[in-house]
Amino acid sequence: MGKIEGAWLDEGQKGAILLTVEEAKAKGVTRIRACAIWMINRRRLVRWSGNWRRGRSLANGKPGPTAPVHRLLLEERTAVLSMATEERYADLSHRILAVTAWDLGLFFVSFSSVYRILRSEDLMGIRGPHRHHNGRSQPPARREITGPNQRWCWDISYLHTYERSVFLYLYLLLDEYSRKAIHWLISWGQKAEDAQELLEGGLLVENILDCPIDQRPEIINDRGRQMKARPIKKIFELHGMPQLFARPRTPNDNPFIESAFGTAKTAPGYPGRFIDLEDSVRYFGNYFHWYNEEHLHSGIDYVTPQQCHLGLREQIVAERRAKLIEQRLLRRQVNRRSRDPSQVHSGGFTTLLTHRVV
Repeated sequence: MGKIEGAWLDEGQKGAILLTVEEAKAKGVTRIRACAIWMINRRRLVRWSGNWRRGRSLANGKPGPTAPVHRLLLEERTAVLSMATEERYADLSHRILAVTAWDLGLFFVSFSSVYRILRSEDLMGIRGPHRHHNGRSQPPARREITGPNQRWCWDISYLHTYERSVFLYLYLLLDEYSRKAIHWLISWGQKAEDAQELLEGGLLVENILDCPIDQRPEIINDRGRQMKARPIKKIFELHGMPQLFARPRTPNDNPFIESAFGTAKTAPGYPGRFIDLEDSVRYFGNYFHWYNEEHLHSGIDYVTPQQCHLGLREQIVAERRAKLIEQRLLRRQVNRRSRDPSQVHSGGFTTLLTHRVV
């Protein structure tokens, strides 16, 4: 059958080889010589022989430990399913669900573990309205940014009303580093005056005029007439802020603002249509407060845009990672104790929080 070393053999083949070696041994052929003839590692044959003498099966088992010491606790699985089936968390993806649980101290389980748990219970369907990015367009080259207020992007989006062919328009100014909505407004038209109000409002909110000219943000936008209007160009020239233009008919050249509009219009509470200007301002006032202060953004390690804008992203991510590692070590201790019945204690699910108190 050729060289056996490294080959995957079934139970019958192993038994036949052991029988052949024993017959050869009875005729004076040593085990080492028999292994050389079969071209098989001697230690492998010794392992098979030991299992055969002890009455164990020679069938191939699954690699790795049968019960890893860092396996999830039953209480952790229950906690994940309990949270995932609550109505208020029904629209969260498995990643947002995990991060929310970390911040609330409910459980400390990795993204992949939460995914596997939800998939095993058929809970990994679309957990909220969203659409996939096509990924075909390549964004223009941009200089690297390392903090907030280094590059802003802005655009205008239609808002449907209850009257046919009559629209409201949402103007949004976004920081590309933190994804924070710097300033926004809603108007009945697309006018350069409204765009000017949006940009000037952002400059005042972030105190950009107090910064040196070389530290002011560059601006990226598409090629709409509002973006190329003279008053808009004069604002950027006056304040020393470079204006970058996306390529025609290429929304992925300005992806962050397009993604922000997509997030806004696919939010669970988005009404789809608005009665009037006041109705839309009321809704987006609440929405952008939630977006900046509560929304865990997947593009910035699941912190809120406001936290990232304040420079808290690295600290929060490091604290989460430390808690996950600590919970993994605790899980290992609990599982190891469960192997020894004399050390098993009653007390149920032990999280980091209760573990610190005990």
